[in-house]
Amino acid sequence: MIEFFNEYILVIAILMLSIVIAIIRVILGPTAPDRVVGLDTINTIVISGMVLLGALYQDIIYIDVAIVYALLSFISTLFIAKYLEGGGF
Repeated sequence: MIEFFNEYILVIAILMLSIVIAIIRVILGPTAPDRVVGLDTINTIVISGMVLLGALYQDIIYIDVAIVYALLSFISTLFIAKYLEGGGF
């Protein structure tokens, strides 16, 4: 496990850099849909980070949490898209 640890650190650093770029999109996004896409991107990166932790620690609970988080993220994105289109709740 120690020999693969450096590779995981590199991947985690790339994921963190991607989150920073997505946060910049959320802050600077000129429209609300741009901000929603930025938040959805952050959610996707967090899900991939959870799967990565599950692989690193060889524990299935991280994968289960990632699946639930992905489902909630998808549903919230659908509600926000419907609200932005003018459909209301």
